[in-house]
Amino acid sequence: MRGKSLMFQGTGSSVGKSMLCAAVLRILKQDGLRVAPFKAQNMALNSFATSEGLEMGRAQVTQAEAAGIEPLVRMNPVLLKPTSDRRSQVIVNGVPIGTMSAMEYDGFKPRLREMVKETYDALEDSVDVVVIEGAGSPAEINLKEGDIVNMSMAKSADAPVILIGDINPGGVFASLYGTVKLLDADEQARIKGIVINKFRGDVKILEPGLRMLEELLNIPVVGVIPWMDVDIEDEDSVTERFNRSAGQGQIRAAIVQLPHISNFTDFSLLAGEPDVCVTYASRPSELKDADIILLPGTKNTIEDLNWLKQRGLADEIVRHARSGGMVIGICGGYQMLGETLRDPLHTESRIPEMAGLGLLNFDVRFNAEKRTVQAHGAIKCESGWLHDHDGLMLDGYEIHSGENTFGPGCVPFLYLNGRAEPDGVANPQGNVLGSYLHGIFDTGAFWRAVVNHLRAEKGLDANTGDVLTMEQFRDREFDRMAAIVRQNLDMDAVYKIIRGEDVPCGRWADA
Repeated sequence: MRGKSLMFQGTGSSVGKSMLCAAVLRILKQDGLRVAPFKAQNMALNSFATSEGLEMGRAQVTQAEAAGIEPLVRMNPVLLKPTSDRRSQVIVNGVPIGTMSAMEYDGFKPRLREMVKETYDALEDSVDVVVIEGAGSPAEINLKEGDIVNMSMAKSADAPVILIGDINPGGVFASLYGTVKLLDADEQARIKGIVINKFRGDVKILEPGLRMLEELLNIPVVGVIPWMDVDIEDEDSVTERFNRSAGQGQIRAAIVQLPHISNFTDFSLLAGEPDVCVTYASRPSELKDADIILLPGTKNTIEDLNWLKQRGLADEIVRHARSGGMVIGICGGYQMLGETLRDPLHTESRIPEMAGLGLLNFDVRFNAEKRTVQAHGAIKCESGWLHDHDGLMLDGYEIHSGENTFGPGCVPFLYLNGRAEPDGVANPQGNVLGSYLHGIFDTGAFWRAVVNHLRAEKGLDANTGDVLTMEQFRDREFDRMAAIVRQNLDMDAVYKIIRGEDVPCGRWADA
């Protein structure tokens, strides 16, 4: 092995591969190495537009930020964005090439293998170490022949593998043992370490099992990582944040949990504002006491709008807005606020047309072209509370199909990239607004302005303290996570594994 790579694979999805990759990238960066993340194929609705206007998975963006480098599409050359239970939009090297069924993509995948290898090799040449993330489990034996992201990728990169098991749902020893034993002999030999993740309790309770696992597999257990209460952006909608509230206070922000929710990373910073409690809502009753309702992005705007109507959430959102409550929509959630949504080419949906929520005076028409661009601009509003924040600079990115045709009832408030048409508009009362800008809250300043407006309406004092930016927030969380992982992962063993040296079993026998 070449000493240029380290790969994390898991016994299944959501075992913590993305977070551990990010933590190890931050640790290696702290130790003075030039490092980069890589994942051959991602399946997620959370995506990002690079500085080149190319689309990549959000997990590798987060990992690049942990590594202290600019996110580049070569860190994630293939991205699958599910549009239904059986079909996904396929994005190759940052550009959508079409929508495929699972069987169609399975037949197409072999054509990607050489491109993935070339992309990886170019990335490896630019850094000291590449930290590679697998997907799902390498022991999905029905998918093994067409694999481009697990053991096939490890062989292509000549990368040693650390296998991760999640203890939280139970059965971690069986899942680790079974995963290894379902692999071919050469693939088993590539696994140089095992990590048990998300442990709660005293590690001494685990030690008999750790010793037995090492004896059975002859693979060292190089770490037991505790459950980490850190706020790192999740890869996709398989996230625990939907089931818990964040922050405390008198101002309640409710984010609608859409079926095809995407880029909910837009809301990571919201609970950092004092007096704000953030929850996710999937029932009308969960919106009733909200001070502000936020509609996130979605990969299926019209179908998720239909879901809102069927569940009664649409009526509650309209009632909230008509009574003066604040509603903000981002990207697909912004489109839902309009009067009519049309998709004659079935770009996103099987439904060609649907009435929107009617809270903003515009129509949306979806088209085949997608706008993927980083965006910069400023608030410019002629009236209302937003006028008080004229000149406030905002940065982010746009990923959307669909163009708006505005009516006279729209009040523009945000202009991006020097374009003449507005990116964001509000209603005349200023309590309903939307924008295509992902990351609109990341500077902290705009969310502070929104919350201070809500505070004023509730008779609370404005917050005039320092604003926490998303960059500061992420750096703090990366460093916290790295400290926890460094303490519980044998980094001497990890460095030996990277260099291709053997790590003996027996650590837990001496404990």
